[in-house]
Amino acid sequence: MKQKSSVKIAAPSLGVALIPIVLTIALLAVQIFYYDDFTPHIALAIGFAITALVGWSQGYRWKDIESGAFHVLHVAMPSIATLIVVGMLVSTWISSGTVPLLIYYGLELIDPAWFLAAAMLLCSVVSLSIGTSWTTVGTVGLALVGIGTAFDIPVYWTAGAVVSGAFFGDKISPLSDTTNLAAAVTETNVFDHIRNMMPTTIPAMAIAFLIYLIVGGQTAADASQLEQIALFKEGLSNHFDLGVLPLIPLLVVMGLAFFKVSPIPALFTGFVLGAFVAVYNYGYNLNEVLTFAHSGFKISTESPSLDSLLNRGGVSSMTWVVTLMMFALAFGGALERTRCLESVVQSIMHMTKGFRGLQSSAICTSIATNAVSGDVYLSIALPGRMYGPEYDKQGYSRLNLSRAIEEGGTLVSPLIPWNAGGAFVMGTLGLTVTSGDYSALLYAPLAFACWLSPVIGILYAQTGWFSLRADAGHDDNEYKEGVDLVSDGRQVDSRQAGKGVI
Repeated sequence: MKQKSSVKIAAPSLGVALIPIVLTIALLAVQIFYYDDFTPHIALAIGFAITALVGWSQGYRWKDIESGAFHVLHVAMPSIATLIVVGMLVSTWISSGTVPLLIYYGLELIDPAWFLAAAMLLCSVVSLSIGTSWTTVGTVGLALVGIGTAFDIPVYWTAGAVVSGAFFGDKISPLSDTTNLAAAVTETNVFDHIRNMMPTTIPAMAIAFLIYLIVGGQTAADASQLEQIALFKEGLSNHFDLGVLPLIPLLVVMGLAFFKVSPIPALFTGFVLGAFVAVYNYGYNLNEVLTFAHSGFKISTESPSLDSLLNRGGVSSMTWVVTLMMFALAFGGALERTRCLESVVQSIMHMTKGFRGLQSSAICTSIATNAVSGDVYLSIALPGRMYGPEYDKQGYSRLNLSRAIEEGGTLVSPLIPWNAGGAFVMGTLGLTVTSGDYSALLYAPLAFACWLSPVIGILYAQTGWFSLRADAGHDDNEYKEGVDLVSDGRQVDSRQAGKGVI
């Protein structure tokens, strides 16, 4: 039987579209909660196979589904490559003393009573300045995890504060690629878009700051913590140079990010500089530095806790994360290519009535696309393209839509472990899930600012607060000229698009 051309194939019905999504979620739930095994790779691979069978039954050929998966993987390759380079960078920045220096002076300057609040604010400022949450998490965030460990603060609390700050700074930075993408796909001005996010950004950050401040106040250093802090500082000062030289790789990377140099060359430059400092300061040979870059840094100090913190990094440490991202992205690409995601979104749109339902649905659709596809860009581009005409029809500004997809896309991505953002956070900060111990995943609910923003956004939608009408002084049509979107919504006008990775 000759199959139909994929170009003319209609979107599947809602029931058919939900088959691969529901079955994959069910398989993941059984594996995680029944068998107590958090390795979702194969479940996602089976989900891809189910999607392929559904697509075949609809008339798609294997090469159509394969091209959909490979297309999303191709788009995500900069993110995957960034993960690999970060693994290399982490190991060399520890061996060069860059991370140990940040930890040492952090222990000198920061008090446990306000550590979590300070961590969130610091990551916010850095991410806002350079427009990339990933670089912030992989550099400043990693050092903050070390400081929190010395303060005896659970790593998931520190990670929650780091994620809250890093991704919120990213969200409102005009240098961020996701901020520019959200503005481009909704055909709005990026600076109007940023201003319109403040009504959810400010209260979410304020609430998160107060929570971190209260929790930090309950963790003031006692005698045992002071002893551990002293051991950490002694171990760091005995084994690492705490002068200016180890700071050079960090300053160079921050400068390159500020001037919009793409993340991969910027981070690789930091890796090379870290390697040079490690060789110059400590006499490591080339083979040792290359081994660190591949397998991670290894050291033995007087403190086992400090050893466990410093013995990390390397390309091999990112293998689990990279493969998870590839399985998730392939699954999401197949769902997009077979138009299953489109069918679900269209069904939701048909059920929404009025602006309250429309705005809430846009937020929830971005969240769901994040969870199902594993791709933050798709979670912004898909609802951004599909919901836009409905906002025009109801007479509301598309700035409401751009805010919705940022809240459900950019901010939720680090909270989903198999999403690119979540996988990066877990891999970089050493949040390891083992059989029977899922405490590392607590970082997600503790990243208060990230999930409070969409909740506040839905509240505004229900009350009508901060919901701009199309005639409220923002002419969305004014910004349509010069915006060029390809079929998947990822190519945006170079005058608007940021060059960073998330």
